[in-house]
Amino acid sequence: MTEAEHVAAIAALNDALRAEPGARWMLTPGVRAMPFAKQAVAFALVSAFCEFNADNDPHGERDFGAFEADGQRLLWTIDYYDLDMTLASPDPADPAVTKRVLTLMLAEEY
Repeated sequence: MTEAEHVAAIAALNDALRAEPGARWMLTPGVRAMPFAKQAVAFALVSAFCEFNADNDPHGERDFGAFEADGQRLLWTIDYYDLDMTLASPDPADPAVTKRVLTLMLAEEY
């Protein structure tokens, strides 16, 4: 697999994770404290996020985003773990050895 193919595989897997709120998403206390309607808006904005550029996605993996929802700044990031969720994944492009976790947080929680 070329480097470009490797990055494209990671990006596609990250897009798939973002498309399914709840599937290995972690919500920080600030997000959990938001009313459910506001959480739903934030989930939809993460799922639809497509404003990737060199500043927020320098490696092309589509693993970070920032946006505003109802006057609040939120951030999301995707981390790659091994199957035991104890160490970093040996290969984030390989779903057979990687568990992804998306963390959604208020900017002030970063």
